Amino acid sequence: MEEKILAAIEFACGVFAGDCTGHDLAHTLRVYRMARELAEKEGADLGLVSLAALLHDVDDVKVSPETSEGLDRAVGFLRAAGETEERISAIRKIIHQVSFLGEDSVTPDTLEGKCVQDADRLDALGAVGIARAFAYGGAHHRAMYDPSIPPKEHMSREEYRSSRSTTVNHFYEKLLKLEGLMNTDTARRIAGQRTRYMREFLEEFFREWGE
Repeated sequence: MEEKILAAIEFACGVFAGDCTGHDLAHTLRVYRMARELAEKEGADLGLVSLAALLHDVDDVKVSPETSEGLDRAVGFLRAAGETEERISAIRKIIHQVSFLGEDSVTPDTLEGKCVQDADRLDALGAVGIARAFAYGGAHHRAMYDPSIPPKEHMSREEYRSSRSTTVNHFYEKLLKLEGLMNTDTARRIAGQRTRYMREFLEEFFREWGE
């Protein structure tokens, strides 16, 4: 399994080389480490969690829309690595259930999926989460903030994915909601700390903006 994990890291490195949107190799590795930490505490399958975490973004619609539906990159890697079809199916399910999709988000129905989802969502919070949000917004030519554009707090999957709102609105449309969507006690505790930091950031942001 260790060889497969190292190979998955190398594979992810190739996919995310040069990424400046916050969906880079560093994000993948943070999710991997956190997912393993949660899996060890929860008693989840470390092999499934490790590979799903390392591959969770390689077919993300924001990164590779042409492969996102079938998870072609992830599945191709897993088959080349010699994973069984049963385990490939389990990893595909984890990856398909991990994303935030507005009101259409799902709670994973496996412990492994819950660990990976929590780890991915934790990386959207705190200081790193703030930096990632503005990196993604800038890379996609979104305004930091526009007080004339209110956030939309209840969006379907299609509305969320097609939204071109401001980065500050993204805090209200997604990021500040994540604490209440965590699956594990450990993730809820970490999310609480990171969310408080983000709320303090927003208070300072609005003070400096002049509101």
